[in-house]
Amino acid sequence: METYLETTKDIYKAAAETPDVGLCCTTTPVWSFPELEIPQIMLDMNYGCGSTVHPRDLVNSPKILYVGVGGGMELLQFAYFSRQKNGVIGVDVVDEMMDACRNNMGEAADKNAWFDPSFIDVRKGDALNLPIDDESIDVAAQNCLFNIFHEDDLKKAIAEMYRVLKPRGRLVLSDPIAEQEMPDSLKYDERLRGLCLSGALPLDSYIKMLTDAGFGTIEIRAKRPYRILDTKNYDTPTPILIESVEVAAIKDPMPEDGPCIFTGRTAIYTGDQEYFDDHKGHVLLPNQPLSVCDKTAGNLTALDNDDIWVSESTYFYDGGGCC
Repeated sequence: METYLETTKDIYKAAAETPDVGLCCTTTPVWSFPELEIPQIMLDMNYGCGSTVHPRDLVNSPKILYVGVGGGMELLQFAYFSRQKNGVIGVDVVDEMMDACRNNMGEAADKNAWFDPSFIDVRKGDALNLPIDDESIDVAAQNCLFNIFHEDDLKKAIAEMYRVLKPRGRLVLSDPIAEQEMPDSLKYDERLRGLCLSGALPLDSYIKMLTDAGFGTIEIRAKRPYRILDTKNYDTPTPILIESVEVAAIKDPMPEDGPCIFTGRTAIYTGDQEYFDDHKGHVLLPNQPLSVCDKTAGNLTALDNDDIWVSESTYFYDGGGCC
């Protein structure tokens, strides 16, 4: 195993044995659902930078895979929607983290009458070689894990997620990103990578990794400031802003004209006609906002039609789009 991955294992072994509340700081409020009580120990061990639990992904009792179990909070949230034996599979490479997660599930069962620990199957496994059958998963997720990997390993991890997903299955991710170039002194610092700080990619590079793996639809669901690597505490000539991003990559067939990437753009038609039809599958009704992918936004903008307004990217998208 690469030495940087061994360093990461050591970090999370320590975080399993002694919960480290400051290790990560989620930028998304913890979901609150009826009759769901999350044990405090799970909140203390919430080692993520966002959320991968989106109710619209979790209909019809899906089979769910979560890689990097942490304290088990997101496993419990996923189980809330799945509620079937082994409906949620958690995979981790750190024995101590798996043990802590299993112990926390006992406390969760005491606090939640609907929950049975058999809903969750915690397995020893590597994100680069998942112990999961091909096309057996409806929703796969990871939170603040993939940014740890160097590029070749990241490609393998994404390819593994693609392999195990059913057709039209969803890979839901939360990771740090950074638009500024990361100095090599930070990029190759094994501990900083393990702490989810110096492996952050630019968003476009992150998206390209997903589309190169074959995902035909990408949704950027949220993007928020996360950390500053300042010049006083880190070896960087200028401060680096790290943001957290929440993304869904859907295993749709790849369109002939390229992937549909939703970054929170909207089109509005203000003309006098009953509707506007671009003859490419998109109909705009007067003054009715339509979420559009970047590809469609570009095509509409290129028409140079004063009756069509197209927004810039907001990086917040919650479905209902054009494709």
